[in-house]
Amino acid sequence: MTLTEPAAPGAIEGSSDFTGGLDIAAARPLRVDVWRRFKRNRLAMVGLVLVVLLVLVAIFAPWIAPYGITERSSDFRQGPSSDHWFGTDGIGRDVFSRVVNGARVSVRIGFLATAMSLILGLVLGCLGGYFGGITDTLVMRLTDVFLAIPYTVLAVAIATVVGRSINSVILIIGLTGWLGIARIVRASFLSLKRLEYVEAAHALGFSRSRIIMRHILPNALQPIIVYGTIAVGSVILTEAALSFLGVGVQEPTPAWGLMVAQGKGNLVNAPHLMFFPGAAIFLTVLAFVFIGDGLRDALDPKLK
Repeated sequence: MTLTEPAAPGAIEGSSDFTGGLDIAAARPLRVDVWRRFKRNRLAMVGLVLVVLLVLVAIFAPWIAPYGITERSSDFRQGPSSDHWFGTDGIGRDVFSRVVNGARVSVRIGFLATAMSLILGLVLGCLGGYFGGITDTLVMRLTDVFLAIPYTVLAVAIATVVGRSINSVILIIGLTGWLGIARIVRASFLSLKRLEYVEAAHALGFSRSRIIMRHILPNALQPIIVYGTIAVGSVILTEAALSFLGVGVQEPTPAWGLMVAQGKGNLVNAPHLMFFPGAAIFLTVLAFVFIGDGLRDALDPKLK
């Protein structure tokens, strides 16, 4: 339409006929927006790369490790060399092979124990935060009881009953690691259940399970995802601490914490026995912390 032509009847200025060259961006899915912000965080991407490498090493450990975890050589406490990249331990076992196979132990314990803690924390936090009253009181008093017991004493007590193996460590950490997530979920439910859309769902006659699972829980996932990511690194560090104290994974399983405990007596004449498994623990925990920080920033609606 030219400037001298009259406007068509019923035409409204600013309607789709007049948008012409205006570029109206299509709405992006939330996951795309979160990933776009996550990629901007360089430390988070470094952490993601390290975690991907850790998982790949854990999956392909039998093909990466040049020696078996119990295979011995005649060289005791030998330093790093072309035959043994990370040296050998006190009985001639290849440290590199044991560190690589230790990744399988750490990944398994980290993810399974965290999943157990998240499930327990989610269930108890949802019940306490949504129903309130006596249910909330019971959940919080149970949490206080667990918090009042020193963690090391509780872990040793459970290990004495269930034994000392990978599955036992998963059970110990899973049964004692839900306290933080339960408090986070409870606090989120206490604030979300008073919002208008939840009251509207009640007015429409929706069941409690539907309101919890489809209306409240999806809006409480942000802190849960961040906490769960960081918790994986914390669980791996906890497993290393338990193995170091002698109540975790036992020989001949190549756990990083156990390797550090075995190498602490040779710090002067064979520092590689502590350095390499200790470095593996440090990098793994740091990677999950970086990812957790990146997810926290990416999921924060105030930073859009």
